[in-house]
Amino acid sequence: MHRLLQFTLDLFERERAPAAAPTPLPQPTAAPRPRRAAPPKRRASTPPPQALGEDLFAVAAPAGPTAPSPAKSPRRPTGAAPAEPLAEVIAPMAFQHPQANRALRLQDSTVAYLFKRARRRSIGFVVGPDGLVVSAPRWVTLAEVDTALLSKSAWILRKLGEARERQQRQAAAQVRWTDGAELPFLGEPMRLTLSPGQSPGGQLQVLAPEQAQAEGVARVLLLGLPPQAAESQVRDAVQACLMREAKALFIQRLDHFAPQLGVQWKKLALSNAGTRWGSARIDGSIRLNWRLIHFSLPVIDYVVAHELAHLRVMDHSPRFWDTVASVLPDYAERRGQLRHVALPHWD
Repeated sequence: MHRLLQFTLDLFERERAPAAAPTPLPQPTAAPRPRRAAPPKRRASTPPPQALGEDLFAVAAPAGPTAPSPAKSPRRPTGAAPAEPLAEVIAPMAFQHPQANRALRLQDSTVAYLFKRARRRSIGFVVGPDGLVVSAPRWVTLAEVDTALLSKSAWILRKLGEARERQQRQAAAQVRWTDGAELPFLGEPMRLTLSPGQSPGGQLQVLAPEQAQAEGVARVLLLGLPPQAAESQVRDAVQACLMREAKALFIQRLDHFAPQLGVQWKKLALSNAGTRWGSARIDGSIRLNWRLIHFSLPVIDYVVAHELAHLRVMDHSPRFWDTVASVLPDYAERRGQLRHVALPHWD
């Protein structure tokens, strides 16, 4: 009786309990296929240096959830020039005087210049081999100096650029004072030859056109020095010879142009100035830089006529330039060559 009652209670509880989810019938399974071995993971290869260089300035994405990949940009056509590095595109050009004590941004360049007070009435700007020098009277404020620099920025940057280019040309024209060295003479290449049997003062030989074309030089300077002579000794011997040749040529050109300009020169002195080619005094004294011997004859004639014209007009007024043009109508072209010819470094 007790067992029958227990069975009835159990049946009653099963009917009240919620029905469980039906168990899915097992499906017939096919014979398992042999699994293909997964290919070994390829290690990321290091891109070649050229590819690395193209991504030097790529910005890394911040860490976080992976975002959808953006659409790929069109590939650069074959043969197109690679993009310039960012630093080269936006980095400003800099000019710095070795004794600079102030700096200012002018257009797209930073100019560090030497500033000094001077007894003068206005602000002065001088661009030399070392850079920009600014002079101002004591009563001028620094803000006024900056304003003046900004107003002259185009002129200053142009002159600084020309000075830098001139220095680069001069650096490329460095001469090693040894046997076989070459340097310009009257606008044409000249070779140095050390020969102990020659005159100590040197002998200049002009080569025939066929020989000059074959050897690539127009003249040969024979120096009575041994091949093992010190460079300073060779340089001094060459300078003495060129100064002698320059003085003789200058006298000839002065005598040629003086009658045409209606003037008379009294005395000639050779100059060794770094940037000044000549000067003239009212008493008829002329000074000419001996290094002009490196230039072609038309350029030398311009400097000679320029200084002789000062014996009539002691300034650079329009009347002065008309005087120069009376003997050299193309003086402007000749004058421009003074700034674009690289000269040997003698110091």
